[in-house]
This record gives sequence, structure tokens and C-alpha cells, in this order.
Amino acid sequence: MQISTIIGLVLGIVSLVVGMILKGAPVVNLVNNPAAYMIIFVGTAASIFMAFPMAEIKRVPKLFKVIFTEQKLLDRKELIGTFTEWASITRREGLLALESKVEEIDDPFMRGGMRMIIDGNDQEFVRDVLMEDINATEERHRSGALIFSQAGMYAPTLGVLGAVVGLIAALADLSDMEKLSHAIAAAFIATLLGIFTGYVLWHPMSNKLKRLSKKEVDLKLMMVEGLLSIQSGISTIAISQKLAIFLTPTERANMTQKDGDSSE
Repeated sequence: MQISTIIGLVLGIVSLVVGMILKGAPVVNLVNNPAAYMIIFVGTAASIFMAFPMAEIKRVPKLFKVIFTEQKLLDRKELIGTFTEWASITRREGLLALESKVEEIDDPFMRGGMRMIIDGNDQEFVRDVLMEDINATEERHRSGALIFSQAGMYAPTLGVLGAVVGLIAALADLSDMEKLSHAIAAAFIATLLGIFTGYVLWHPMSNKLKRLSKKEVDLKLMMVEGLLSIQSGISTIAISQKLAIFLTPTERANMTQKDGDSSE
């Protein structure tokens, strides 16, 4: 599970409920107001269906899975070790010696790139194909994040609409002032839900998708540099130094320290 998503969701709900209790607001209105949920959630869904083609909306369940489950990406330090090993084999035996390694590669992007360089394709061609793949991935990820950011924009406005509907219903009968006060309070639950879902759920989920996308894209860029470096035939030390720029300073320092310990 994506633990940060779970923590954020729980803290958001707790902050809302406890905040209402501390302010003396009737929490029962949160669960005893089906009209507010209808306007906010169904209304937001309606807006999304209006704003996006069906092909993109069909991806929403997969996007929720991405948000709530941990990404399974290759470890960058291990990837550097893999590329340095392949570079060593290439310098000793040539690119064709890596043919037996292709089927061992789990990542389809890296496997496709390895096949292209083994087949003797021009380096510029390999780079262009891989970068086009990355650009297509970024665009797909961008459209997914946009769905959630748009939902975050629509929900608060629908909250105002819900409050207006509630006030119309409340002001229809002014004979009982106590009943009227409760009806007005309940009317603003829609506004509360709209703001809460927009700024605690949808916008943050959109941001998380963008961050996860960047993490995946950076890894693919690292693979591109590693594959092209192997094709160029550079040394294992040079390829290790080149790919180390994709690591954080802490990871880089740990890797340097580990290499120093192993050489002793």
C-alpha cells in the first residue's frame, strides 16, 4: 500500500470530524445528508464525464490503484550495477554477448532498448524511439493527473451549488425558526464537502500522480543514458559516474563509500 496516501486520508477525515466537534458543529449532519453527497460526488462525476473522453475516464480505476499502491520500480543503485556489468561484458566480448541477457530483463522499456542496440540500430534512432516512448508516457500520466485536478476545481463550486439548493429548501418554510436553523446548518454541509474533497482529496491526488510520474520518467531517462553508454562502449567507471547523477546526494555518497570499502 502507498502508506502516505493512507495517512493523508485518515488525517484529513480526523481533522474534519475533530474540528467540527471542537467547534460544536453537529457531526451527525455529515452522515445524515444524502443530498449533499449526491450533489458533490455525483455532480463532480458528471463534470468529469463532460470534460473528458470516455477512453481517459476508463483509466480512473487504474489511477486510484496507482495512488493507493506502492510503485514497483527498479532500484537505481542496482540499475547502475547492472549497467556497469553489461558495459564490462560489452568491452570484452561485444554487444552481441548481451543477447542472452535480454530475456532476463523484466522492464519492457529497458528490454526494448536493449534489443534495439543489439540489433545494431543507429544511436540517434535508438534515442529518438526511447524518448518518444517517454514523451507518450508523460502525456498519458499528465491526462490522468488532469482528471483529478479538474475534479478538485469542480467540487468546491458544486459545494456552493449544494448550499444554494439547501437554502432554497430551508427558506421554503419560515414558520418554525428552530427547524429553519437546522436546515440552514445542513445546507452548508455541501459546501464543506465540496471544499474538503477538492482540497484534501482530488488536488492532492493529482499532485501525487504527477510526482509518481516524474519518478518513473526519471528512471526511464536513466535507462536511456545507460543503454546509449553501453552502445558507445564507454568504460564501467565512466558509466557509473554518468548514471550517478540520477541518484540523490545521500545515495551517491553511500555508493561511493561502498565502492571504497569493496576495493580495500
